[in-house]
Parts: sequence; C-alpha cells; structure tokens
Amino acid sequence: MSVEMIIKIAALGVVIALLNQILKHAGRDDQAFFVTMAGIIVVLTWILPYMVDLFATMQELFGL
Repeated sequence: MSVEMIIKIAALGVVIALLNQILKHAGRDDQAFFVTMAGIIVVLTWILPYMVDLFATMQELFGL
C-alpha cells in the first residue's frame, strides 16, 4: 500500500469526522450515521484490491 493511499484514507477520515460533528451538533444524528457509513464503504472499496492481493499471496505462500 502506497503512502499516497494512506494519506487519502486519513484525509477522508478527517473530513468524515468533521462532517459527523457538525451534523450531530445540528441535531441530525441519522444523517451523521449515514455519512460515517458512507465513509467506511468508500475506504473499504479503496482497499479491496489490496486485500485481494494479500489473500492471493497468503494462498500462494501456504499452498492452499
């Protein structure tokens, strides 16, 4: 995983945390929850190719 990807994930985390706090203080807890879930889904889609490569390497390494 490149440093660029880690920085992108961290930046998205900061933005999501900021939006979450703003929405919670405005009394929109439901929307804050959905923003958080959307952020998690975006990050998971970003790291999914790396996870596939990891599991392929593990299978190759252990001969499964």
